[in-house]
Amino acid sequence: MQIRELGRSGLPVSAIGLGCMGISFSYATSLSHDDGVKLIRDAAERGVTFFDTAEVYGPFVNEDVVGEALRPIRDKVVIATKFGFDIDPETRENRGVSSRPEDIRRAVEGSLKRLGLETIDLLYQHRVDPNVPIEDVAGTVKDLIAEGKARHFGMSEPGVQTLRRAHDVQPVAAIQNEYSLWWRAPETNGILDACGELGIGFVPYSPLGKGFLTGAMNKDTKLPDNDFRSSVPRFAPEAMEKNQAFVDLLKHVADDKGATPAQIALAWLLAQRPFIVPIPGTTKLHRLEENIGAAAIELTAADLTKIRAAADGISAKGDRYAPAQMAMVGREAPEKNA
Repeated sequence: MQIRELGRSGLPVSAIGLGCMGISFSYATSLSHDDGVKLIRDAAERGVTFFDTAEVYGPFVNEDVVGEALRPIRDKVVIATKFGFDIDPETRENRGVSSRPEDIRRAVEGSLKRLGLETIDLLYQHRVDPNVPIEDVAGTVKDLIAEGKARHFGMSEPGVQTLRRAHDVQPVAAIQNEYSLWWRAPETNGILDACGELGIGFVPYSPLGKGFLTGAMNKDTKLPDNDFRSSVPRFAPEAMEKNQAFVDLLKHVADDKGATPAQIALAWLLAQRPFIVPIPGTTKLHRLEENIGAAAIELTAADLTKIRAAADGISAKGDRYAPAQMAMVGREAPEKNA
């Protein structure tokens, strides 16, 4: 497995990480605790060193699985988790975003306990809280780093000015935003450029378009109500029919390379910047091995030009989230003294 550094953070990780959310959260099917532990250990045995989870996945359940899987090899892996929601510890009700300093500390203490760690390698703010100045958030994380409870600070889906303000208080090691061939907004909204300028790693989540870019879905796919994609406009049948053009593009390139569409989608991301580390998720060992194999695929400059030209001619249909979730991305935090 190739190793990449997340920007100038000094944090080396495998070029392909593992997003662990889907093991126990969001999709119609999930793995048992024991099967989730096994899949994560299988990933580590195959060279994956970067594992992503969050307090809200479950809530809480996913961190339990990740912690049990990785504690025996703690010194060989990088574990990322996230705070940013107000979750009732008894009922597990998610009461919405909260990055108040006291809630950050509560979340981190819970995460450390569930993961069985003394220190979280990469601690992300999951979503910007529109009621808390980002300086207060970054300052709290800076204190946690000084206390040895975290090593690095990350953010997910911030507005670019909020990212810059946070970085002024506590250097941001990584941004985790959605990025894939069918969601290329980071190229134009300033986030990717800011990461390059400031030396911040970029961690694309949903790098396979929540499964769509693998080619395993089409307009006739019926999503169960308990699969979060059933409420995502981009997965409506008419949207999937139009978005099939992205899959057809990937298949065409994959056929030339002796690869799969998923592998080309991941290889394309890796080729965009040296500090990009995608974190595809899966519950299947053969898909895990397929994703890992993407790191060995080399796309030439001609390949990349061809892919980009073709993708530029396709307009993705449908938002990437339902309205309530869309409202939480790309948000700017209030000014400190506003």
